[in-house]
Amino acid sequence: MLVVTGGAGFIGSALVWRLNQLGHEDILIVDALGNGDKWKNLVPLRYRDYLEKDQFLELVLADRLGQHLGERGLPLDAIFHLGACSATTERDARYLMQNNVAYSQQMALLARRSGARFIYASSAATYGDGTQGFDDDAAALEQLRPLNMYGYSKHLFDLWLRRQGLLDSCVGLKFFNVFGPNEYHKGEMRSLVIKAYEQIVATGRIGLFKSYRPDYADGEQQRDFVYVKDVVDMTLFFLDHPQVNGLFNIGSCQAHSWNELAWAIFAALGREPAIDYIGMPSQLRDRYQYYTCANTDRLRRAGYAGTGYHLTDAVADYVRNYLVPGVVLGQ
Repeated sequence: MLVVTGGAGFIGSALVWRLNQLGHEDILIVDALGNGDKWKNLVPLRYRDYLEKDQFLELVLADRLGQHLGERGLPLDAIFHLGACSATTERDARYLMQNNVAYSQQMALLARRSGARFIYASSAATYGDGTQGFDDDAAALEQLRPLNMYGYSKHLFDLWLRRQGLLDSCVGLKFFNVFGPNEYHKGEMRSLVIKAYEQIVATGRIGLFKSYRPDYADGEQQRDFVYVKDVVDMTLFFLDHPQVNGLFNIGSCQAHSWNELAWAIFAALGREPAIDYIGMPSQLRDRYQYYTCANTDRLRRAGYAGTGYHLTDAVADYVRNYLVPGVVLGQ
């Protein structure tokens, strides 16, 4: 059996979708559905069982997960730990420590006890403002200074794994700016693509943050935007290559401006660009990343040979095949 925590969420449900395409259905999905519409991501998917994250943790801590899984006669082969609070604006440090650090520690220990492959979500937010570069070599971990508590919580777990001697036997994925189908439930943490699509439908225009640095014009702040379909392919590379371990950047290895992304969205809709530059909230100005770009050399040296979507093609696929018809992956 494969365990996917956060399996009803954005990247998690996309991963299950791809696993289904590859013939995998013995999947235990762990998540917290709450009162929102995240459950809709699960409807087209094929999986063995679903557990709420608290129930799953209770089984793990009581050492009864094996009994639960044994009822189905299935071994625990891999844990994809993608569940976390991913809000970069979350201010409740206690919640982030419990959800992103302590919970993750239990998942890592479960993988060690059961001999399962452990592949987990770290984050490019651990790199902070990028002045230390975007090198996924674990030797540089101590130099990183995240800009927000979310990034710090991810950084703490990376450091804990290294101190425990576990980082060399598992895989941490430093996701950059992921966008694509199944993210509709993420509120303010949704990508600009879906937010801009809604703005264009409502007003015909897009609002982008002004720049507060003289070396960047308005809308020219740059990000490594990576399509979720490429992200799940990179993630599954590590399932097929158990000898490859450590921290790895998961991105497109290209930096594009917010203006370029906006132009691609308008092009996908067959409209002329109409962009307004708006003020950035004051609480974000000192914690804003002006440039990110994944260095994927380690991933390539490990053997990953995927070509991935070009930004304009990825945006067109997302907008035309998912946002316009209003469907999720698998529908």
